[in-house]
Amino acid sequence: MIELTRSLFLALFGLVAGSFLSVCIHRLPHGKSVVTPSSHCPCCGEWIRWFDNVPVFGYLALRGQCRHCHAPINPMYPAVEVVTPVLFLLQYQEVGFELLLVTRLVFTGAMIVLFAIDLQYRVLPNVVTIPGICSGLLFSCFVQPGWFDAVLGVVIGGVTLLAISEVYYRVRGEEGLGMGDVKMLAMIGAFLGWQPMLVTLALASFLGSIIGICAMRSASSGRKFTLPLGSFLAVASIVVTLVGEPVIAWYMSLY
Repeated sequence: MIELTRSLFLALFGLVAGSFLSVCIHRLPHGKSVVTPSSHCPCCGEWIRWFDNVPVFGYLALRGQCRHCHAPINPMYPAVEVVTPVLFLLQYQEVGFELLLVTRLVFTGAMIVLFAIDLQYRVLPNVVTIPGICSGLLFSCFVQPGWFDAVLGVVIGGVTLLAISEVYYRVRGEEGLGMGDVKMLAMIGAFLGWQPMLVTLALASFLGSIIGICAMRSASSGRKFTLPLGSFLAVASIVVTLVGEPVIAWYMSLY
């Protein structure tokens, strides 16, 4: 009974959190506040009533359209509202109802925001990554991975991508990575530690390579693609938090 109650609480909390994350995804790339003004239609400017703002159900009741001007509502909103509680519950199943769960929920929420923003706008806002690094270091003083591994994660993560970026620039003569990617990987290192951070980078690179090859084959020859590394890092980092220690131990044994 206690287990069911906790799961229901996390599911409801995840729905509410997902609604807030959707606001962050929509407003942060434009430098807008996530607190004010209240939710409104970006097309006609009409305020959204509270019952239309209920996560997922509001979107379904409105059939994906604004009640006033009938402009389509971005499907990213309900998608985030559904994915967030699912990932929250998966994190709960992985770590249990412990203090570490708070860290994982904060981290998961940040990764959802960075995934969606980088996918849509090809930018990783400092307002998420820099406080994220600080939060990860602070949390690490009380829970996994511990402050030492977290500091190493920040340093190694930042230096690794900076080195890759510099090599790419010298070989290709153009920028291949942005500082947002560097700060995001440092943030992942702060929350997860240096070893899971390296596994995350390897998995993200693999996913990016697969998607990149498929995209080039399906498009005209000679066309260049800008792949959102931050989105791949977000997916990979969530996977790493859920697969457990065995995969990380296997990967590190290769070195």
